[in-house]
Amino acid sequence: MSQSQSYWIARPGTALHGELSIPGDKSISHRAVMFAALADGSSRIDGFLEGEDTRATARIFQQMGVRIETPDASSRIVHGVGIDGLQAPAEPLDCGNAGTGMRLLAGLLAAQRFDSTLVGDASLSKRPMRRVTEPLAQMGARIDTAAGGTPPLHIHGGQALQGIDYALPVASAQLKSALLLAGLYAQGWTQITEPHPTRDYTERMLRAFGVAIDFEPGKASLQGGQRLRATDVVVPADFSSAAFFIVAASIIPGSLLRLRKVGLNPRRTGLLAALRLMGADIVQLDAGEQGGEVVADLLVRHAPLHGAVIPEALVPDMIDEFPALFIAAAAARGQTVVSGAAELRVKESDRLAAMATGLRALGVRVDEVADGATIHGGPIGPGSIQAHGDHRIAMAFAIAGQLATGPVRVHDVDNVATSFPGFDALARGCGFGLECGA
Repeated sequence: MSQSQSYWIARPGTALHGELSIPGDKSISHRAVMFAALADGSSRIDGFLEGEDTRATARIFQQMGVRIETPDASSRIVHGVGIDGLQAPAEPLDCGNAGTGMRLLAGLLAAQRFDSTLVGDASLSKRPMRRVTEPLAQMGARIDTAAGGTPPLHIHGGQALQGIDYALPVASAQLKSALLLAGLYAQGWTQITEPHPTRDYTERMLRAFGVAIDFEPGKASLQGGQRLRATDVVVPADFSSAAFFIVAASIIPGSLLRLRKVGLNPRRTGLLAALRLMGADIVQLDAGEQGGEVVADLLVRHAPLHGAVIPEALVPDMIDEFPALFIAAAAARGQTVVSGAAELRVKESDRLAAMATGLRALGVRVDEVADGATIHGGPIGPGSIQAHGDHRIAMAFAIAGQLATGPVRVHDVDNVATSFPGFDALARGCGFGLECGA
C-alpha cells in the first residue's frame, strides 16, 4: 500500500462544548461478530463500530459461510453456524489494519478442519505474530509466517489441539484471547496467566454467550468442547476513541464536554487514572452496565495539568491511549515520565518513536528511552507530522494543533477510518480547528 496523500491541518479552534456520542468499541465489535458467528442461533449486535477493521472481520466470517445482515447503520444480525460450522474460504482472509482481528482469528482458525491464510495491509504486515503462533504451536497448531514472523499467516487445518497451561511473556489481551479461542476446540483445560492483568473483553463476552469460563484479574481458564449460545450484544462507546476528546477537553481552556455511555472496563481505563494524577477534572455520571461492560457518561472540564511519573502498573490498562497521553504531557507544566511501555514499539507503528519525533517537530523536548520517554511540557509550535498510517498518532496530533502557535499539518490520515470513522466531523462539531485535504 502506498502512503496516503490525505492530510489534516489542525489549528486552534474554540473551547470544546457539547455532548458527544463516540462510535462503538472496536475490540468488543470484533469479538461480538466472532462469537455470534460461532454460536447456535442468531444474535443481534447494536452499536457495532462501522470502521474498516471491524467490517473486515465481518467480511471474513461471510467468506466462511456465515450470513450477516445489516438492518441499519451500526447494527448487525449474525446467523451463527455453531462451533464447528465454519466453511473453508475460497481466498485469503484480509484483516486490513486489524491486529486484533488477525491475532484472534489465528487462534480460532488454528482449530478448524480446513486450511486458511490471513493477510493484512502494509502496516499490519510488519507486525510481530510469533508471540501468538509459538504458544499456538505448543497446543498443536501449524502456522507458517513470513521470514520475520510477520504476516501473512498460513494456517494448516485438521490439527488436534491440546489444552495448555501458559504464562504469557507479555501482558497482551490479544494473545490471551487467541489462546482462549483455540482452547474452545482443544482437549482438556486451557489456562492463561498474565504478568499484569489485561482487558477481559473476551472472558466477559464468552460468558455472555454461555461459555463456562473462570477468570479473575491476571488469570483465565476454560475447558474445550463447549458450545456458544446466541445472545444480543449492545456495544458501548469506545474508550480509546473517547480518549482523544478527554485529553482535548482537559487541555483546551474553557472546554466542557460530556461523552455519552463510554465503556469503562477497568482493564482499559488507565488513562483516567494517569490524567487525574496530572490534575484532570473528569467526573463519571449515570453509571450502568451494557453488554456485560460497565458504562458511564464522562464529564470533562478544562484543568491546568502538571507533569507526573506515570505508574508502570497503569501501562497495560492504557496501552492504546499513550499517543493521547503524550499530547497531554506536552501541554502540562513540568515533566511527565513514562516507562514500562516497550509494547508501544510494536503497534501499528513504533508509537514511542513516532510520538517523540512528532513532538520534537513541534518544538517539544522529549527524551526517549527503550521502554518509554520523558516529555517536557511547554509551548507547542507549528510543524509537519507524519502519522505513519497510524490512526491514533494522527488523532493525537490533531489535538496538539489546537494549542499550537501555528498550523500543524498531519500527513497520512486515511487509517483513522479503521477505528474512528467521522472523527474529523465530530471534532469540528465540538470546536476543533481541523481542515481536511487530499
